[in-house]
Amino acid sequence: MSRVLVMAVALACYAAFFAAFLYLVGFVGAFGFMPTHVDKGLSAPPLAAGLIDIALIALFGVQHSVMARQGFKRAWTGIVSPAVERSLYCLATVVVLALLFAFWHPIEGTVWSVGNETGRMVLWGLFWIGWAILFVSTWLLNHFELFGLQQAWHHMRGVEPQPMQMRTPLFYKAVRHPIYTGFFVAFWATPDMTYGHLLLAVGFTVYIVIGIAYEERDLLALYGDQYRDYSRRVGAFIPGIGRKA
Repeated sequence: MSRVLVMAVALACYAAFFAAFLYLVGFVGAFGFMPTHVDKGLSAPPLAAGLIDIALIALFGVQHSVMARQGFKRAWTGIVSPAVERSLYCLATVVVLALLFAFWHPIEGTVWSVGNETGRMVLWGLFWIGWAILFVSTWLLNHFELFGLQQAWHHMRGVEPQPMQMRTPLFYKAVRHPIYTGFFVAFWATPDMTYGHLLLAVGFTVYIVIGIAYEERDLLALYGDQYRDYSRRVGAFIPGIGRKA
């Protein structure tokens, strides 16, 4: 694959991922103009709907975690260029999210519905704060490296990537995984929690806990005692909670 083609693929994957991310915001927010969302989609009896939805969440979790592991990356980069590995990871995430959006089965019933206008505004504010934390967190370290553009750019220019260094800017001083913090807040902050939305929030929270456990292993292997000390001082994705003894 030529260097220019690698860059083109990376840009296309980034654009697709960004579009899927925007759709995810609307999907979780259950905005009425969305073709599908957490409370609008295919129909099935509650038990069948729940099983299908759990399978979709599990598919996302498996794809997102397995493809991020170092062992998988070593095997995968034996087939594809390392310069495009991260971009293809993002593309795979887009495919899995598209399946979630297309085949999600809402489950009727209300867990809570906030009638007070101030309360609704507070919860919508938290919803948007969650997504803001997530988005800003991608820029605090290296947004372009996270989504594969930097790797493709260095490959096109023939530049060797610099060794990764551990940094803990802004949100990373309060939690080790602020991207997951953003997800957690955004998925739970809603003034109208349906059973389907609750299943989505619980499922992604379980994924967050499991995903962090695997990610921490890689970070310990990469940064050693520096990360071990950091994990003793700072919570996982909720401040003060999840510090390691």
